[in-house]
Amino acid sequence: MSIRKKIGTLLVSLLIGFIVNAQSFDLYKKEIFVKESDTLQYRILWPVDFDKNKKYPVVLFLHGAGERGIDNSKQLVHGSKLFLKTEFRKKHPAIVIFPQCPESDYWSNITVDRSKNGREKFSFQYGETPNTSLGLVIDMMDEIISKSYTKEDQIYIGGLSMGGMGTFEMLYRRPNMFAAAMIICGGGDPDTVNKYAKTTSLWIFHGAKDNVVAPSFSLDMAQAVLKAGGFPKVTLYDNANHNSWDPAFSEPDLLSWLFSHQLDNNSK
Repeated sequence: MSIRKKIGTLLVSLLIGFIVNAQSFDLYKKEIFVKESDTLQYRILWPVDFDKNKKYPVVLFLHGAGERGIDNSKQLVHGSKLFLKTEFRKKHPAIVIFPQCPESDYWSNITVDRSKNGREKFSFQYGETPNTSLGLVIDMMDEIISKSYTKEDQIYIGGLSMGGMGTFEMLYRRPNMFAAAMIICGGGDPDTVNKYAKTTSLWIFHGAKDNVVAPSFSLDMAQAVLKAGGFPKVTLYDNANHNSWDPAFSEPDLLSWLFSHQLDNNSK
């Protein structure tokens, strides 16, 4: 095959892949949550043959800093395909939500400093109230969970990088909301884990070679959960850098692990 034909074949394949991805993303419906003068854009994936008379688990996923914006699309770049697989949708019919954080905000109350070697330094300062974006997510989830078609004991959360940090703060803000959480290359305030260490099952992922968010952030949180009486599942990828979400999403038992957990009603 000539070089020209190879290039043509590659371009066609890329175009087909782009069209397929776009069509898949369309399954996530565009929505906007409004509270007073603030708005939160999000995408929601409804179960196949959704029936309001049935009850479904809910999955909330928080994207990383690179997917911030106002297009209500970029937040689907990482992780959304995981929930589109036919096998998953048949086995675990669920409501899946991907909110989008604007570029001017963050999912967590933190300060970020960039050192000379490129690795960012984070200082977590949750305070009494969440910032605007996370506050809107909390209000949105409170509203969705109040619906008759949601399973209150099967609410799950996940996030990567900035979203992983938001996940830890979300657990702190709503300690009795989530049955399980998957947190990828994130971090948080170890002094806050007492609120959810014994009630929410955690699977924490990080790349040992991460040069953006130091793996010690995840390890510190895992250690704090252990001290608080929890039993976190921790996976450290020896050859992964900051994109540890790639091997994490490839874990064959990830979703079966997530959906195997139910919140103890006595903890509510």
